[in-house]
Amino acid sequence: MRLLIDADGCPVVRLATDCARRHGIPAMLVCDTAHWFELPGVETITVAKGADSADFRLVNLVQPGDIVVTQDYGLAAMCLSRRAAALDQNGRIYSEDNIDSLLLARHTARKLRSAGVRLKGPSRRTPAQDEAFLTALETLMSEC
Repeated sequence: MRLLIDADGCPVVRLATDCARRHGIPAMLVCDTAHWFELPGVETITVAKGADSADFRLVNLVQPGDIVVTQDYGLAAMCLSRRAAALDQNGRIYSEDNIDSLLLARHTARKLRSAGVRLKGPSRRTPAQDEAFLTALETLMSEC
């Protein structure tokens, strides 16, 4: 088991890598050249900047039993198909039961934005979200 983090814009990189270290699980960050990470004991893979370049690299690295942290529903779906566990930065664990509805919501939002509709962005991150994330990550690490 490894922890792979889609580190482009991920607000829980430190929380996730610290948790992996406590559990003795190797952690790997995948990001593009627009981001810079250097954390002790954590492997960082930097890919060329481009649409979804980090996502494609990560999905090619993921193996059954790995845990992936991502807020990208498409990447989460690909990781689930490779029999990895996946969760988002707020502690939502992606599963076969919720991924289709999340992908549909993403598609619908994209169509609305293309039509000129302005959608509300995410609210400010709270300590409760960090707690929920850590609880879900700890659960996945103990189950895998």
